[in-house]
Parts: sequence; structure tokens; C-alpha cells
Amino acid sequence: MRTKKGWIVLFLLPAVVLFLLIYAIPLVMVFFTSLFDYRLTGSGMTFIGLKNYVRMFQDPAFRTSLLNTIIWIIIHCVLHVALGVALALVLYKKPKGWKFVRTAYMIPNIISNAAVGMIFLNIFNPQYGVVNSILRSVGLERLTHNWLNETATAFPSVTMVWLLFAGYTTTLVLAEALSIDESVLEAAKVDGATGFQMDKFVVLPLLRKIIATTMVMAATYMLQMFDLIYVTTNGGPGKATTNLPLLLYGVYKSENNYGYANTIGVVIILLGAVVMTVINRLLRTNEDDY
Repeated sequence: MRTKKGWIVLFLLPAVVLFLLIYAIPLVMVFFTSLFDYRLTGSGMTFIGLKNYVRMFQDPAFRTSLLNTIIWIIIHCVLHVALGVALALVLYKKPKGWKFVRTAYMIPNIISNAAVGMIFLNIFNPQYGVVNSILRSVGLERLTHNWLNETATAFPSVTMVWLLFAGYTTTLVLAEALSIDESVLEAAKVDGATGFQMDKFVVLPLLRKIIATTMVMAATYMLQMFDLIYVTTNGGPGKATTNLPLLLYGVYKSENNYGYANTIGVVIILLGAVVMTVINRLLRTNEDDY
């Protein structure tokens, strides 16, 4: 028995060491250095306590970035996931061509974010972009905009860059739906349930945990969203499309201030923990399905 435990410890040791070196220790350092004025040039690290946090909450750019991030998380977790779940339920019925649609819908998700950003940069181009060209062709030239560079349209335009591409959600939910025991569905049919009633009262409750997982993935995606926004608007105009990761990068680049940048990083970490806790509580992921 002792020999077996020794082998278990031996095989777990590399994973534990990697976890400590790559995740745990850097995570602790983020919290630790947020209490310092920490620059690579100059006098190094100077302890300043909570001054970085005071400065952060007094900074209008931070408040705007935090609000943008929260709004995008809500949109992504609600609309984006709902779109993916709805399409999964349609494909679950296995209509004609469902395998092709399932594959085609995943294509935008396997293209790099930078490439997707460049595509939409051209789609929203005010001179030759598809959106303005369509509006002009149908006589609605008054509705044309410089979509990514006007304050009124930049935020919704950036949101549309990723909102419709719910391929991962669709794939995961569809896979879970296809694994539902047919006897459960047959019992519902025998009881006289319609197709809508089966989806609402049988299929969706059984998909609760995978939907919660996709919501967590969606929230995590938005908490680390950087390249798409950087390519399309670079956070502008002004701070209209700046989120927390972009603000963190801007602080690091403009001030070379790792301490203040890590303070923003602490908020990202805590916000992620809060969002995941709320999702798990709302969807009761710790409860067993009966």
C-alpha cells in the first residue's frame, strides 16, 4: 500500500510542480506586486500599500472599462449562449443537412481572432465596407456610419464581431443533447408531451450543467478578450470600447507600471471568480439531476 502511494505521489509531482510554477506562484505575485510601485526602470519596487487600488477606482478610464467588460460578459453569457443553445436544439432534431450546418457553423471559431478582426474591419469600412454598401444600394445612405470610429456605433459594432459565432456552445450542447437516453424521451412522448414541451421540460433541464459550462467559457472568453478589440478599434473612440485587458495593456505600455497594471489584473481575477460563482448558483450546477 505504501509503495502504491509512493508511485501516486511520484506521478503527481511533475503536474504539481508545473501548476505551482506556471499558475499558483505567478497568481500570488500578481496580488503581491499590486501593492507596489513596480517599474522595470528606476528604483525597482516601492511599497505603496493600497494606493494603486485607490487610484484605480478614481480613474474614469477604469470605471468605463469595467462597465464595458461587465456588459460584454452579460451579453455573451445570455445572448451568445442562448443563440448557441437554440441552434443546438434545432440540430438535435437532425433536420436535413444538419451535419453540414454543424461543421460550417464552427468555421469562424477556428479562425484566429486577429483574422476575424481584420475581416470585420473591412466589413465595417465606411467607404467600401459591405454594411454601408448594402445600405447605399437600398437607398438608406442616411443610415451609413463610420461604424467602428463613431462613439454611438463602435460598441455595438464590436459586439457583433463575435456575438453570432456561438460554434463552441452549439457543439458542446449538441453533443450533450445527443447523449440523452432515448428512454427518457420516449417516456415523455407516451405522456403526451409535444415537441416544445419536451424541449422545455425534459431536454433543457438535462442540459443545465453543460449550459452552465458554456456560460463560464463565454464569461472567461470576454475577460480575456484583447486581440479582436485591439485590431478593430484599439479601445476607441476615446474609451468607448476599452475593456479591462486592453486597459491593463495600455497602462503597462504607456507607464511601464507593472504594479498598477497588476492591480487591474487582480480585478479581472476577482471578477472572473464572482461571475463563475453567480453562474453556478443560478444554474445549480452542484445539484444532482434526477
